Amino acid sequence: MSRPPTFVPPPGARAYALRTARGEFAVVDAPVADGVEPRGVVLLVPGFTGSKEDFNPLHGPLARRGYRTVAVDGRGQFESGGPEHDESAYAQSELARDLLAQVEAVGAPVHLLGHSLGGQISRAAVLLDHSPFRSLTLMASGPAQISVSQQQRVKLLRDALAVMSMAEVWETIQAMEPPEETDTGEVDGGLDDREDLRRRWLGNKPAQLIATGRQLCTEPDRVAELAAVPLPVHVLSGALDDTWPVPLLDDMAARLGARRTIVDNAEHSPNTDQPLATARAIADFWDEAGGGDDH
Repeated sequence: MSRPPTFVPPPGARAYALRTARGEFAVVDAPVADGVEPRGVVLLVPGFTGSKEDFNPLHGPLARRGYRTVAVDGRGQFESGGPEHDESAYAQSELARDLLAQVEAVGAPVHLLGHSLGGQISRAAVLLDHSPFRSLTLMASGPAQISVSQQQRVKLLRDALAVMSMAEVWETIQAMEPPEETDTGEVDGGLDDREDLRRRWLGNKPAQLIATGRQLCTEPDRVAELAAVPLPVHVLSGALDDTWPVPLLDDMAARLGARRTIVDNAEHSPNTDQPLATARAIADFWDEAGGGDDH
């Protein structure tokens, strides 16, 4: 999972419930920096087991480039409501329609960025209706199902969720994962960090994790469909990725005729691994994709 450096919204940003035609969704909404000419609005869609806080490191740099950024928790994800056990509520088509409703509420047109699972949901939304979007950035999000090793991890999680509570699964995950290290070499995962991550985990609805986990393991290749959509596309990833191997992302970008960015010293979450380089690359792309009122 992505590990944001903080769950506190950056200065100037607002955390609130965005009202849409399909219900309310928790967002962090960061305005353009003072004195900077507005260039556009961005919707940021997190990945599997992630949340809107995964984009906290990007809000400031993108605000200084002229972009209002709205990061959202999807249905049943962290602070957005959803059914506990009805997996049909989390079908990809339902989540894509949620995203279109979010864009309408934020105010189209927007640049759309999806991380990992969020990229595949974003792709589905664009294929339903591309008109509200200026561009699509797929961040560490591949053409079809995830790698075999990641499919095995997701299957273990889904099996556990079928017989254990969310709290029990969290404790099992913590027992299996080694402590992470910070850049200083000290063990990461202090009380506040772990408690925020645990709180996020417990906020997820089990049916959402089971349904979207299945999607990650069975997603078909829809690159040809996306290539036919008249929308600028950007494929961005870290230099290493065990969810979709980097050569697979290279090939997808070539098939899409998309811009391709590889962020050095980053893995599956360049938004938290190297936020400044990531923000610079996506803002450069958005600048070229256009920020005026015309589509």
